[in-house]
Amino acid sequence: MIPNNTDRDAGFDIQPDFARFNQKEDVFNRSWWDETIRSAKTERFYRTYRQPLKEWRKAEGFTQKDYAFRNASWHVTDIFAEMKEDEDRREGFLDEFTLQREGATETIDLGDPKDAAAEIKRVARAFGADLVGITAFDERWQYTAKFSAATGRQKANDLPDGLSHVIVLGQAMDYDLIRTVPSALSGAATGLGYSHDALVLLSLTQYLRNCGYRAVASMNDTGLAIPYAIKAGLGEYGRNGLLITPEFGPRVRLGKIYTDLPLAHDRPIQFGVKEFCEICRRCANACPVKAISQTAPSTDRHNRSNIQGVKKWSVDGEKCFGYWAAQNSDCSICIRVCPYNKDYSLWINRLGQKLAGSSLRRLMLWLDERLGFGQRLKPSAWWGDG
Repeated sequence: MIPNNTDRDAGFDIQPDFARFNQKEDVFNRSWWDETIRSAKTERFYRTYRQPLKEWRKAEGFTQKDYAFRNASWHVTDIFAEMKEDEDRREGFLDEFTLQREGATETIDLGDPKDAAAEIKRVARAFGADLVGITAFDERWQYTAKFSAATGRQKANDLPDGLSHVIVLGQAMDYDLIRTVPSALSGAATGLGYSHDALVLLSLTQYLRNCGYRAVASMNDTGLAIPYAIKAGLGEYGRNGLLITPEFGPRVRLGKIYTDLPLAHDRPIQFGVKEFCEICRRCANACPVKAISQTAPSTDRHNRSNIQGVKKWSVDGEKCFGYWAAQNSDCSICIRVCPYNKDYSLWINRLGQKLAGSSLRRLMLWLDERLGFGQRLKPSAWWGDG
């Protein structure tokens, strides 16, 4: 366990009845074994990622071309996920990656933990990481068990002992693709994020192994990424249940590497997200199925897909995934409309973020709406057809 002051710095409000999460209870995994979630719609939803579609919905953004692009964006991660299915492994989503070469038998001296951390961050960025932070291993955020896609049952989460440091990586999702939500086209932002994530994770993990250290690459598997990302100083937790980063807002995909290389740890950051989310309801108001809380953080659980014993804003995963299945593509409306979802290469947007973190946050929220941020971009405009 980590010290309570670290929890406070991270904004974690852990209750006495806290219980670690079982991967089997994730709403996506429940859609395979839980008859209260599984349906013809959910099965059709998954098929759309595998089958060419000559005709689907008669709506802009859901054409065969949109699905073709979305599904192509997932191709890299699909290869890794399916490579060892005959061994009951779905790497990157249900199981950690094992697609690594043997490392060196002798370790390279990378300096003291501070120097080693600086080098790892330099190498991570060279491989293409948009964000990188480092924190301590925390068993509370590890799954109690993993889920077997082959059997529908749980299996051991057998991460090796001694991997006491966690490198957390963030990949930005494309701003303009996210603006086309809801659409199948927008799903390409998610697929590309995961594909880039897999490349960086596997490359950096191999570098660590080549230097003689143990390292295990993990994407959605093994443990909860958002708590680690908050501890590693990448951002704060938002009302929409997502990590909000200073660089990209909620528009990021996360991965992590467990390693025994001694590394200096980053500290959690605060830049006003909690205070801003307390007055902002943009994501909650825009959610078509009202899956996002309008109230203050609480320990209430919508269903078994919420973790127990953490006081926070919680999203109703059953409602959220139900909407995904109904529209046959993932939804990121809460990301699109979030006032932190901006192109921060522009100085005016960086100024807006400073306002959001100040006593003028209500002014920023008013200006954000008046200036039309968060409005949907027509998929035809993204394609250049209109």
